[in-house]
Amino acid sequence: MRPALEVAEIFRAAGPAWRSAERGHLGLAQLKVMSAIEQCRSAALGGHVLRCTACDEPQIAYNSCRNRHCPKCQGSAARHWLEDRQADLLPVPYFHVVFTLPAPIANIGYTNKALVYGLLFDIAAEVLRTIAADPKHLGARIGATLVLHTWGSALTHHPHVHGIVPGGGLAVDSDRWVSCRPGFFLPVRVLSRLFRRRFLEALTTAHDAGKLRFFGEYQDLADPALFQQWLAPLRACEWVVYAKRPFAGPEAVLAYLSRYTHRVAISNRRLVAFDDRGVTFRWKDYRAKGRTRYKTMTLAAGEFIRRFLLHVLPTGFHRIRHYGLLANAGRRENLALARVLLNQPASEPQADPPADSAPAPTFVCRHCGAPMIVVEMLPRSCHIRAPPTMHLAP
Repeated sequence: MRPALEVAEIFRAAGPAWRSAERGHLGLAQLKVMSAIEQCRSAALGGHVLRCTACDEPQIAYNSCRNRHCPKCQGSAARHWLEDRQADLLPVPYFHVVFTLPAPIANIGYTNKALVYGLLFDIAAEVLRTIAADPKHLGARIGATLVLHTWGSALTHHPHVHGIVPGGGLAVDSDRWVSCRPGFFLPVRVLSRLFRRRFLEALTTAHDAGKLRFFGEYQDLADPALFQQWLAPLRACEWVVYAKRPFAGPEAVLAYLSRYTHRVAISNRRLVAFDDRGVTFRWKDYRAKGRTRYKTMTLAAGEFIRRFLLHVLPTGFHRIRHYGLLANAGRRENLALARVLLNQPASEPQADPPADSAPAPTFVCRHCGAPMIVVEMLPRSCHIRAPPTMHLAP
């Protein structure tokens, strides 16, 4: 049976020619992501030779690139992250809220990723906390976990944040837990209007400070008057903010997080074919209904690579952030207080394993399930990104 198609296979086959054609138009971060995906779990990154302790079956395991944009390297990262988040769940309903940027702002956001994506995070969190703190709505201090996605199902640039929010919060005096109404968190229209106003205010402030960069068809927006004229329609249109039904218990929250927190622009299982016509993949058309929304799309290999690289994040940019009660600075104390106010029994500390118990094996034989041992190390042949070649003047 033919192995499943992978993004790495497409990059290795079509990447060199595409990079040559796009010379000068690719950033270092994009080149590094391409190189990492091409070399992931291949001899280029080294590995080790294993042997089964029961049936002597040999196996070669190559190292992973661990790049956060690689479709093959997110499974283990998601598992470790979820293990840490399990301890943070409270016995309350959880809501899913989504904040989306309009297409014009998304367009200028591509060349201002760190600034625009950062504003998207911070303002979405500020809006949630502001409306929740209003006594007319909830009157409580809440927490939220926000996850950034920059893609639509067809790999287009579509920045938005998914928020996972407990259905309630601590009262202003922290003396009681304030629960939201059953099945209802906060009014979406109020969230949308405040999100629109605050984001446009912050964008104007950034423009006045000279922090926005404009290129191509948007270069005239560097003029303050033209920029305000360009913003005018955005002050009147509706911004998409919506809240889904509450999750069906903590298990559903974790299942959702496992699918969303470490997702990349496209997973390998969505790929259908790679041939002379290009790359064919499955996508979901949200404008359609029922089974007709699930379709396939074929893109030229170069266009597929271009769309994939649209979603490379700036170096050091965090795409999962916690706010309010869940912010790292006071999360432990806030959650402990919330559990007391919710009368949730404290979890018993896990007993340490016996000193003589053997640790779980790192590698397990695919044939008999017995532990495998490393018998040889395979050195890496090259780095994910080699230093640039220096050309000295004659």
